Amino acid sequence: MYTSLNVIKMIIIIIVTSLVITGCATNPDYQYQDPFEKTNRQIYKFNEGVDKVVLKPAGQAYTYVMPDLLEEGVGNFFDNLTYPNVFLNQFLQGQVGEGLAGFGRFGVNSTLGIGGIFDVASGLGLNADEEDFGQTLATWGFESGPYLMFPIFGGATLRDGVGQLTTIPLAPQTWVGNGTAIVLGLGAGSAIDTSASLLDARKLITGDRYLFVRDAYIQRRQFLIADGAIEEEDPFLDDFDAEE
Repeated sequence: MYTSLNVIKMIIIIIVTSLVITGCATNPDYQYQDPFEKTNRQIYKFNEGVDKVVLKPAGQAYTYVMPDLLEEGVGNFFDNLTYPNVFLNQFLQGQVGEGLAGFGRFGVNSTLGIGGIFDVASGLGLNADEEDFGQTLATWGFESGPYLMFPIFGGATLRDGVGQLTTIPLAPQTWVGNGTAIVLGLGAGSAIDTSASLLDARKLITGDRYLFVRDAYIQRRQFLIADGAIEEEDPFLDDFDAEE
């Protein structure tokens, strides 16, 4: 079932999306632009405050008390929980072979991997991919639109913000009958796990923090949409290649 948090997220994205579509409908050449930078910076400042007071301390405490092996298992669990979103978008992009492999990965890790705690599938050659509906929309020819900063949820382009809506109905925990507490618990756990995984990445942010985060996000999305096949020189791509 949908939680109030999911509903709030959908309302925020839909309202902002409607305003942006209205404001940009007469300007077809707005790909990767930031026409709302002033407002985006204010929201980013708010998000940094939340991160400093809540998310970062929670991530640090989590990393301190959790053994590395157990922390890895928790991360695997949340990755597997959202993996249907990956292979379904592979099918939507016409990547049938990759989609079948992704479905197999999810099945293997959900069973032999005990709910995804253990990444058994990678050992069998079924490696993880990163696909989402924002990437699917890009392959269908939709422009990215302007960059937007959402309270709590962070930055995204218009296209990717719309794409994020699909993660809600595709998440297995969404359909837990009368399980609001379970859904909220999983959401909080995922947020803390993500915060912990980004502790080192926070140290890399230098200079104008807003521009650094925005540009890194856009370059990362370009890399994912092109499946790594980007010809232009990009200082971030070596880091992305190293992650594969």
